[in-house]
Amino acid sequence: MPVEIKELIIRTNIVANQGRPSSREKKLTDKEKRELIESCVHQVVKIIERNKER
Repeated sequence: MPVEIKELIIRTNIVANQGRPSSREKKLTDKEKRELIESCVHQVVKIIERNKER
């Protein structure tokens, strides 16, 4: 029997950077941001299509 999720709660905390970024933080170029967003959208579409097949 498939499980149906009726509600999804996503929480996040956003903290403004004060000063310059630390060495661990990497600034993404516009191209890298676009590629990341496209990848996420592609994965979401695949998940939705898989769910429709059921």
